[in-house]
Amino acid sequence: MPPAPDSPLALVCGDDEFAVKQRARQLFQQWSEDLGGMDHEIIEASVANSGDALAALGRLREALQTLPFFGSGKVVWLRDCNFLGDERTASSQAVTAALGELAEELKAFTWKSVRLLISAGKVDKRKSFYKTLDKIGSVELFTAWSADDRDWAERAEASALATIRSRQKEISRAALAELVSRVGPHARQLDSEIEKLCLFTGDRKQIEVADIATICTQNKTARAFALGDALGDRDLPRLLKRLDEELWEMKTDKDKSEIGLLYGLIGKIRAMLLLKEMLREGWIKPEADYNRFKTQLERVPADKLPADKRFNPLALNPYVLFKALPQAKKYTRNELVRAMELLLRCNQRLVSSSLEEALVLQQALVQIITPQPAAA
Repeated sequence: MPPAPDSPLALVCGDDEFAVKQRARQLFQQWSEDLGGMDHEIIEASVANSGDALAALGRLREALQTLPFFGSGKVVWLRDCNFLGDERTASSQAVTAALGELAEELKAFTWKSVRLLISAGKVDKRKSFYKTLDKIGSVELFTAWSADDRDWAERAEASALATIRSRQKEISRAALAELVSRVGPHARQLDSEIEKLCLFTGDRKQIEVADIATICTQNKTARAFALGDALGDRDLPRLLKRLDEELWEMKTDKDKSEIGLLYGLIGKIRAMLLLKEMLREGWIKPEADYNRFKTQLERVPADKLPADKRFNPLALNPYVLFKALPQAKKYTRNELVRAMELLLRCNQRLVSSSLEEALVLQQALVQIITPQPAAA
């Protein structure tokens, strides 16, 4: 558990809702145990309108001014505050004025026996209330993981490893990578899957890849990766099964399309092609450990790579490259070039022909996976 801040005033915020709630709960428990007593208060601040926001701020003022009857101190938690960002309620003139007044009161407040914890989602750092908290208190910001972040997999692995060890369990490097791959950049689901794994393994201390495959589910992001992984592994039955699952999901998910699936597959083939070239140049070597692979990537000469991010391997997520590294060995360079040509033709057919989209995709994938004669 991270140590509590020295300041008696703390703001825990960010778009990672799970991490914010988890840290705020830890801090509230730490402070409550440190101060003792039974006078600690929790004020719900997830409001629907400006009137509710003003009422919550009124209760906060009252709680701060009420001296503790038992113990040596008192913790006040303004929980799940949703009017510190750019929400409609936050833009209310009355709420803005009330927050400004509260900020002035907090500057002059005597914190001898009282501690204030505020937990919130996104906050507007330009507003005076945030600036006051940042100046006289402690601010902890938690940013949600995103698949667009180059280091999301590393952050997810570090978080998962810490959680697993806090439950007196250990996990192999391969199992940890598989767990993160299945869950994707979703902290709440990752914590849930770890809890399932710990219950599933029982008294056994070590978590292995087989446990992940048996008990862990895959979210949308991971299922999209799974389609590309089946293509990379050159596993036709698994590839067609994953494709059917994706096509079925499109019937209820308007954000998904055949073109979107196609672009994901193009990205997979491009990653394997780029890896082939880096291996040929001697910039990287086959590596089974993710951290050592990342170290190799950091040593790749940036001046030797194209500026266009589409063709620059360092612009890709390192974990995506790591997963594709053993898969690149299953194709020759010519087969990967041919695969890009087949996907280009598939794109043209999806846009211009009246053929069923599923059939067009299936035909292209079968052609890619089918081994080609050496002369071809």
